[in-house]
Order: sequence, then structure tokens, then C-alpha cells
Amino acid sequence: MSSELGGFLRGRRALVTGVASPRSIAWGIAQALHAAGAELAFTYQNEKLRTRVEQLAAGTGSELVLPLDVTEEGQIEALFERLAGAWDHLDILVHSMAFAPREALEGSFTAGCTRQAWHTAQEVSAYSLVALARAALPLMGEGPEAGDRALLTLSYLGAERVVPNYNVMGPAKAALESAVRYLAADLGPRGIRVNAISAGPIRTLAASGIGGFRQMLEHVAAHAPLRRNVTIEEVGRAAAFLCSGLASGITGEILYVDAGYHVMGVTAPAAG
Repeated sequence: MSSELGGFLRGRRALVTGVASPRSIAWGIAQALHAAGAELAFTYQNEKLRTRVEQLAAGTGSELVLPLDVTEEGQIEALFERLAGAWDHLDILVHSMAFAPREALEGSFTAGCTRQAWHTAQEVSAYSLVALARAALPLMGEGPEAGDRALLTLSYLGAERVVPNYNVMGPAKAALESAVRYLAADLGPRGIRVNAISAGPIRTLAASGIGGFRQMLEHVAAHAPLRRNVTIEEVGRAAAFLCSGLASGITGEILYVDAGYHVMGVTAPAAG
């Protein structure tokens, strides 16, 4: 990957949240940012994941691995206080986190969408982007003179179309995409761009909780224009682009990296 990306992020500092395993989309993004020359910091959700994330981070030369539970405001504040002790600025923030109770991700949307499931999905998957953006502002600069800075989050087609068993996560991702647009408008005058990647389905730990996920992968591979699913490496390369000066004129955008599946209407098998 390094030969493809060169060093167009050399000298940039990036905080990557949401890495849980080598199969995480966040890890694909981290690898691409590292290959492009960025210096990285990571977060881990709980002690169970700490050692795993530290081992992955070490592969990028990073020793900055910090705790973050986005449902705890104090942890968000502590994260950026500790980051400010190590870095004098932050160029890139990657928000890669989403969660809903497993029982809300199968069967009937109406039956499974309890008040608590809705609240949890919205807080972790959508509000956390705004909370992290606000806490990151002192490190990301207060004006255009700070240079081009970037926030990036991850969405999914279920934000705008009905996907079986995605259920309560659909409205949460719709809220996330709306937050991208509002943040882009609000933070643009400070020189901060805000974008999202809507990735196709990828076999990750988080995705394993969605009912019928294997069938979803098979369906997309059979009907996407490229006749395959995408990889974390492909999402990572798109993310590196959006976080770099190569995308300096792009903000408030939802970029699809899904082998073209989102353009399809009727998904009958094509001839040939």
C-alpha cells in the first residue's frame, strides 16, 4: 500500500477511533493514513480491547493508545487533554463507531426499536461525532490559518434506504449523515472539512451482529456493478484521499465506496 500512496499525508497527525481488530474498517483507514505518511494516535473502547489495539498501533509506530467510551463525557474530555499533552495540533479525526443492541438488529423494525435501543444507537453512532468534533476544536485550530483539517466518519446505505435487519441503525446513520452536513457548514470557516464514507458491507466484528449479514454480502456481490464486495483497504484509500489536501475542496460529502451498489434500482441478475 505504501508504494501506492506515497507520502501525501507526511507531517499530518491523525486520531483514529473505533479500531477493534485487524478486520475493522477503522484499521483499514489507519493503515492507509500511515502508508501516506501520517502520524497516528488510537483509542480503545474498553480494557478487553486495549492490548489488541496497542499491538496494532505498534505496527504503525504509534504508542499513543488512549481509552474512549463515547457515552462518558469525562472520557472524551480526558482523551483530548492527554492528546494535547503529546501533540500541539491535530489534523485528522476519524470517527468509526456505531452500536445498537443485538436484539434490535434482526426481525421487525417496529418490535425491536425500543426507546432504549433508539437512544443507544443515536448516542453512540451519531451524537458521538458531534461530541468528538467539539472536544477536538482546540487542537484542530480556530481559523483557516491553521491549515486544512479533516473530520471523517463512516456511514452505510441503510441511512437512506431500507436494509433488512439494519433496523434502528438506519435512522442513526441518517442522523449521522445530517450531522456531517451541519458540522461541515459550522466548521468550514475554521478550515475544517467534514465528510463521510458510505462503505459497502464488510465482514467486521460490528457487522456480525446484524441478522442475515452473510446473505447481504452475497447479494451485494451478485448485484453491484463491479460484481464484488469492497475491502477495508479500498475504504482506507478513499479515506486517506478525503483527509488530505487532495480533497481540499470537498466537505459535507457522503462518498460511496461500495462497488457501485448504491446506484442500482431493480437488482435483477444481469446477463453475462
